[in-house]
Amino acid sequence: MSDTTEFEAAAFRRLVAHLRERHDVQNIDLMNLAGFCRNCLADWFREAAEAGGEVIGKEEARSHVYGMPYAEWKAKYQK
Repeated sequence: MSDTTEFEAAAFRRLVAHLRERHDVQNIDLMNLAGFCRNCLADWFREAAEAGGEVIGKEEARSHVYGMPYAEWKAKYQK
């Protein structure tokens, strides 16, 4: 069996790209339907980095998921 890390990473990148394009989908919608939101993804990204020995701050992780600072995304897109 091959190592699936590359496939998982590619799927994560595609999910993040999709969510960056879908500004109409609010975090509360994601939480209600899927039980997770962009902030959860950012937390999971940060936790994975820390497990790998790299410290990433909360805002840096959110910027990675949102594609911009979280405060900017909220001002532009949060309803």
